[in-house]
Parts: sequence; C-alpha cells; structure tokens
Amino acid sequence: MFVDSHCHLSFPELLAQLPQIRQAMAAAKVDRALCICTTLEEFEDVHALAMGYDNFWASAGVHPDNEGITEPSVAKLLELAARPRVVAIGETGLDYYQMEERKGGRSVADMEWQRDRFRTHIRAARQCGKPLIIHTRASSADTVSILREEGEDGSPGSAGGVFHCFTETAEVARAALDLGFMISFSGILTFKSAADLRAVAKFVPLDRLLIETDSPYLAPVPYRGKVNNPSYVPYVAAQLAELRGLPVEEIAALTTANFERLFAGVLA
Repeated sequence: MFVDSHCHLSFPELLAQLPQIRQAMAAAKVDRALCICTTLEEFEDVHALAMGYDNFWASAGVHPDNEGITEPSVAKLLELAARPRVVAIGETGLDYYQMEERKGGRSVADMEWQRDRFRTHIRAARQCGKPLIIHTRASSADTVSILREEGEDGSPGSAGGVFHCFTETAEVARAALDLGFMISFSGILTFKSAADLRAVAKFVPLDRLLIETDSPYLAPVPYRGKVNNPSYVPYVAAQLAELRGLPVEEIAALTTANFERLFAGVLA
C-alpha cells in the first residue's frame, strides 16, 4: 500500500471530484493521505476531510507565500493542533521565488514577515510535539538557518518533520538530514529535466524517504500537465524504486513505515 504524505484535497478542483478520487486511490492501492492546510481560513475544510474519512489526516498551518490572510499565532496553531486527526504543523517555511515579479520588487530583507511566520510555526510545533512540514523555494539558506536558530537539530525536544516536494541541491538535502528531517519527493522526480534531483534521491537514506503528490499540482509522468491527485503517487514510488534498484513494493512499504513513524497520530 502507498501513502500520499502531502496533498491539497480541500482545493476546489479536487474536492469536487472527491468520490472519483477516492475510487482511484483504492484502485491504485493508495490507502492513506495527509491533507495539508495553507491558510487558517481553509483549516475547517481541511479538518473536515480528516474527520469525514478514516484514511485522511490533516495539518494546521499557513503557507509562506500567502498574503492578505489571517496571520497565525503560536496559541492559534496549538489550538488547531490539538484537534483530532491533526498530525502536523504546516505547511510552513520560506518562499522567495520570483520575489521581484510577484512581490512588487521586494528584497530578501523585505521578507521578514515570512521569516517571522516561519518562527511562529516552529515554536508551535516544538510546544505541541508535532512535526513540521517544510516548504522552501529559492530560500534554502535562510530556511536551514532559521531552523537551527530555533533549536531544530534533531535532538530531544526538536519537532523534526519533512522537507516536502524536495527540489533543492544535494547540499541542502544533507543539511536537512543533519537537522533530523525526512525528505519527500513528488512527481517532479519523474520529469525529464530532473536529473539532478534524481541524483539526490539516490543518496537519501531509505529510512528518511517519503513520497507525495502535492496535488493538484505537479502530476507525474505520464500525467504531467494534468490535474494531479493522490492516486498518482505510485508513479513517484516507481521512479524511486528504479533509482534505488528495489522493487516498488519495497519502496511502498518503507515510505509507509516512515510516514507512520513521523506522523505518529496516523496510527491512533
């Protein structure tokens, strides 16, 4: 059985097709999924999925790239994290991608609001003892630096978590691993242009690997360009299996075990 460790089933294009998606998941032997929250406004919809289906779970957090929304506080994140079937904090992190075009020509110095938001999530995760779901794009140095500054080093008391939809360099992967984090690969791993990423996927320890869709985005080959959904996560597993020289069933089993170990609440 496969697990999708990161998807956005509350997004309209997936929610409208949920019965069909669940049928496709069952046919593809994808038996669980973690539904990811990106705004506080969205949380109730995400949580409803986790409460409505016994193979869905939820996170609580505000995506780093979202503006014009309710800012999270540590207290609010702790309140949401205490809800049933909420097993993680995030997604959170930093996103400086296309900063000048998308953010009015702002500099890295102008992105302090993202860094403050990230610290809020880290502090909440440490207090509630639930793992972080890290998003980092064009910002890996600051992402790693802030995690270290906030005490995330893999020692007791660290929240830990996962660098989701990993697209960074081998150096960043090693830094994430050194901090005690897992690394999750998405459909990008199957793209023809992703040779460097496939090289990274070859050396990540097997007990630190996760797979995901990040649906509705980033559908794997042969569905690239179409709306993604959790039933496609076996294609990510198949690519990993090829890279590691293992049967796909073994990749399915070990990534499922890693998912269960990281998100302990999925076994409750």
